[in-house]
Amino acid sequence: MNLANKIREIQDFPKEGINFKDITTLLKDKEAFKYMVDALSEQLKGLDVDIVAGPESRGFLVGAPVAYKIGAGFVPVRKPNKLPGETLRHEYELEYGMDALEIHKDAIKPGQKVAIVDDLLATGGTMLATAKLIEALGGEVVSMNFLIELVFLNGRNKLEPYNIKTLIAYDE
Repeated sequence: MNLANKIREIQDFPKEGINFKDITTLLKDKEAFKYMVDALSEQLKGLDVDIVAGPESRGFLVGAPVAYKIGAGFVPVRKPNKLPGETLRHEYELEYGMDALEIHKDAIKPGQKVAIVDDLLATGGTMLATAKLIEALGGEVVSMNFLIELVFLNGRNKLEPYNIKTLIAYDE
């Protein structure tokens, strides 16, 4: 199945010059959604993943069903002040300022194998912050899996030497 055909592109959203890849059209298509979950799950075969981590917010939509499919737990990685328990925070730079992500301190046990699953690899900042949180808790990031990669933003370079897999690549 060609998943790229299931993604709607919105010109000039959220600001002029951005061609937004809207995955809601894929998610509402039951065959495409199942195909995406199956394809992302297949990429994790043989890695003995204990936990799938999904960064806020579309990582929840993509990562949670993958965790279910492969028989792993799911851990949300959230924006600050969204998790109720004791958290660990990682701040990181964006092109236009700073941001931060948090994870529960008891979310990952030392030695657990973790796959990070998200909808989009762009500049790599969110993914790198997520990986740093997991590693700070003693987890091992065994894979980073994405529905979409915006190749022209070179996010993959920021994430070396992690194991990165994508289903759809946009070159421009």
